[in-house]
Amino acid sequence: MNIQRSFRESLPISIRRTAQELLERVREPMSSLGVHRQIVSLLQKPNPVILDIGCNDGTDTRRFLRLCPKAQLYCFEPDPRAAARFKKYMNLYLDKVRLFEIAISNRNGTIDFHPSNGEGSAKEWDQSGSIRRPKNHLVEHDWVRFDRPVSVETRRLDDWCSEANLNEIDFIWMDVQGAESDVIAGGRQTLSNTRFIYTEYSDHELYEGQLSLQAILGLLPSFELVTCYARGAEGDVLLRNTSL
Repeated sequence: MNIQRSFRESLPISIRRTAQELLERVREPMSSLGVHRQIVSLLQKPNPVILDIGCNDGTDTRRFLRLCPKAQLYCFEPDPRAAARFKKYMNLYLDKVRLFEIAISNRNGTIDFHPSNGEGSAKEWDQSGSIRRPKNHLVEHDWVRFDRPVSVETRRLDDWCSEANLNEIDFIWMDVQGAESDVIAGGRQTLSNTRFIYTEYSDHELYEGQLSLQAILGLLPSFELVTCYARGAEGDVLLRNTSL
């Protein structure tokens, strides 16, 4: 195994990327990338600026790179466990994406983050962590556990984009587990210059203070609903900025 690993690591990164992409095509056929394909087709640009807020291990980041290799991807993840997996799984693409191990919220400084875990085979579950305290999540998804909060760095989206000199955003993929209103409150200027947003929602207040879909739409008056991927009282929505 060490010999095989040494051989792989000795190959040029372009060849290793090609091999990795071929493996991903086998594991994940294009038919399973319907949402990502729809988004890329709407962007109509070879090199869109994409923010992946709450990127976890980079699963969606890789999907967008697969469909749009020249995309400019900026990724945000405050959970150190997920960020470590991101760097491991994205090791061949770290020159094409930028990872920021921070939470995006309505203020700068530090904020409590509630990391998640699970039971049995899901004990490493880290996909439900949030800067919002869990509420109905504890009942509706009772197999998920939440550890004691930890302090993480946080930034307002407007301030981060100003420092990064990003004035126009093509697309934001937002997976922030109930903290949608916090991202919006700290990013009003940025969102006014953002063409598309994809975000989760829940009408069951899974996290304390989580807004319903209608309340989220109320905070984004210039955006119209393109597609709703509903799963009962929860789901995801794709929104388009009608002012751009």
